[in-house]
Amino acid sequence: MGTKRYFVSACLLGQKVRYDGKDYLVKEVLESLVPNQYISLCPEISGGLPIPRPPAEIQNGSGLDVLAQKSLVIDILGNDVSQAFIQGAYLALKVAQDFHATHAILKAHSPSCGSDLIYNGSFSGHKIQGDGVTATLFKQHGIVVMTEDEFLEALK
Repeated sequence: MGTKRYFVSACLLGQKVRYDGKDYLVKEVLESLVPNQYISLCPEISGGLPIPRPPAEIQNGSGLDVLAQKSLVIDILGNDVSQAFIQGAYLALKVAQDFHATHAILKAHSPSCGSDLIYNGSFSGHKIQGDGVTATLFKQHGIVVMTEDEFLEALK
């Protein structure tokens, strides 16, 4: 059985790539991986979105619907940013596959990286069942997706 290889959301490693220009450093993630065991990227930045950027949420659906072009990712100003999210997801997948990543630690609740729960599109903080765009694509390609909390829970 091979060693687990991880794709990690860049914000979890302390890169200031979130929509608000901040990071979401989870030191335990960094401390529990050896340097050549993970690769990192922010799908939203890779897709061409700036830092900072208006917050965005998937409207009436999940990442699955966005990839099928049945739902849109709209930012709080009303701009359709779906293509950036889709492009970023495919770029992230390519990076993950080139690295032979088996697992991904993706930022919870994000419209790109969220798994199991994402914001509902109303910008009110309400969450619904569903995966973000990148999380969906990774799962479709056999990469085990977990949130930072699930990863830390599994370390115990």
